[in-house]
Amino acid sequence: MNDADPTLFLRMDDESFDRLSMYVTREYGIKLPANKKPMLESRLNKKVKSLGMENYRQFLEYIFSDEGRHRELVNVIDLITTNKTDFFREPAHFQYLQQSFLPDYLKDYGYRSLNVWSAGCSTGEEPYTLLMVFEEFKKHQPFFTYSLMASDISTRVIQASYNGIYHKDRIAEIPPDMKRTYFLRSKRIDDNLVRVKPEFRKNITYRRINLMDNAYGIQNASLDIIFCRNVLIYFDKPTQEKVIRKFAACLRPGGLLFLGHSESLMGMNVTMKQLRPTVYQQLQ
Repeated sequence: MNDADPTLFLRMDDESFDRLSMYVTREYGIKLPANKKPMLESRLNKKVKSLGMENYRQFLEYIFSDEGRHRELVNVIDLITTNKTDFFREPAHFQYLQQSFLPDYLKDYGYRSLNVWSAGCSTGEEPYTLLMVFEEFKKHQPFFTYSLMASDISTRVIQASYNGIYHKDRIAEIPPDMKRTYFLRSKRIDDNLVRVKPEFRKNITYRRINLMDNAYGIQNASLDIIFCRNVLIYFDKPTQEKVIRKFAACLRPGGLLFLGHSESLMGMNVTMKQLRPTVYQQLQ
């Protein structure tokens, strides 16, 4: 491979963009219209040059080769995917869990463990928020138990979530008592980092899951809750419906699906009813 000029910003030709965008849509369901080309260039430019490539055609030939698929393709997908999240994002969802769902679940099912999946967990703010909600509930209901799985297509953000390290600004809106309960401050005061305490980090299991796969390796009708928020917006309507049907197969009758504020099941032929905005229930 040649050493590419590190100061040169490489532009992607239309043929390379079409090849890459069609692959990403086919394999991962993510839509990449033409106006996303500058975003792809900015995210991939450093990777292309680090591999010593002189242009995107050369880069694509490599990542789609046997060697490139093995060594680099997953890293490229990590760079392409968007990961934006916050602790207690869309707080009405967590208020509903605390105030309505969890008390009713305990009354209806007693000692049965609550099974939850955070699909598209990004860097971990969502699954750790769920963990805090469950642990706070457990303080008053010590017999309550849960299992919490988090997944993403990006190995990079799964690792970040597993590590549970955040800048202190990221937890600014979390109540002080919860900060003390769930986070440790870095021993180095000047780095302004916090980390989820290890006794809580171990309560989440992680898997890399591509929502475009035919099956997710989850037993049918085994989950009580799926959070998949602000993920479907990157899929076209037919792909969204396919994913929702696979989610429905994973949910127990009466189980819940939480979507993002701009997502809806309107017009889909699926076995779910809307309970409240962006909260759907699998039919009994």
